[in-house]
Order: sequence, then C-alpha cells, then structure tokens
Amino acid sequence: MESRILTIPNLITGVRGLGIPLFLYVYLALNSATLSFIILAIGAITDYADGKVARALGQESKLGALLDPAIDRAYIAATVIALAVNNVLPFWVLIALLARDIWLGILLIPMKKIGAGFFEVTFLGKAATFNLLYALPFLLIAGESGIARIWRIFGWSFAIWGLGLYLLTGFQYSRVAFRTLRFAKIN
Repeated sequence: MESRILTIPNLITGVRGLGIPLFLYVYLALNSATLSFIILAIGAITDYADGKVARALGQESKLGALLDPAIDRAYIAATVIALAVNNVLPFWVLIALLARDIWLGILLIPMKKIGAGFFEVTFLGKAATFNLLYALPFLLIAGESGIARIWRIFGWSFAIWGLGLYLLTGFQYSRVAFRTLRFAKIN
C-alpha cells in the first residue's frame, strides 16, 4: 500500500467529502429534497468509484484507507442528523448510529496506545455502509403517495438491514479490539 497522498482515488474521496456541507446546506437551508437526493447519490457512486479506481490504477494508499471510511461515517452522520431534524427518521436511529461510532472511537484510544492502529474494514462493514448510503437518499425523497411510497419501502428496507449490520459490525470490531488489547496485555 502506497504512502502517497496525491492520487486520483484520494482526489475523488476529497471531492466526495465536499458534498457533505453542500448536502446539509441544500437540504436544511434550501429545503430541496431532489437536489439533496442527487448530491447523496453522487456521494454513493463516488464512494464505489474511488475504491475501484484505486485498485485498477494500483493507487491504494494509507490515506485513502483512513479517509474513505471516515467520509462514509461523516456522510451517514450528516444525513441521519438532517433527516432526524426534519422528522424523517426517528431520533433513536440517530442515537444508535452515533453511539456505535463513539464506542468504537473510544476503543481506538487504547488500541492506538499499543500501536494497533485502526480497525480493518470487513465485508459486513462495507455491506452496512452500502445499505445505509442507499437507504438515506430513498428516505430523503420518500412520501405517502405514488412512487414516493415505494421509495419509503426501499429506504426503510435498506435502513433496517444497514442499521442491523452496522450494529453487528460494531460488536465484531469490539471483539477485535478486546482481543487485541488482551493479547497486548499478556505480552
């Protein structure tokens, strides 16, 4: 894995990160669900693209491995907060997602002290992120009539799977952290 910073995938990831404040402004200040949906859809597509481009060009980097999941978390947090503020999502969803991330952040503190680094993203972790990144745009444009009702069904289907997998991976990452810390204590 490269230690270069200036790579095409990192540029894609950085531009994707700029979509977060743009989404919040468009959704909360301009009240444009359609444009907000487009911004989130582009964010999801570029999330997929940066990894594909990194592997295709052999430009996988340490920065990308850290930045990509961090921006994923920031997208999810910003979108969940915005949807909760507008009463599209119940606050318990926001609390569950944020509690998981705060918990894992707390676990990283002693892991960093022993030099263990960050959690390696798992397939289930990617699946959880995928589900949440697709659920949130659908919920954004969901409604009570016509096709908007279908978006609501899709949105909640992805959200339930995403939330379940997100919490499950939180338990898995916790087990890895405890195992790592216990091993370090023994040695």
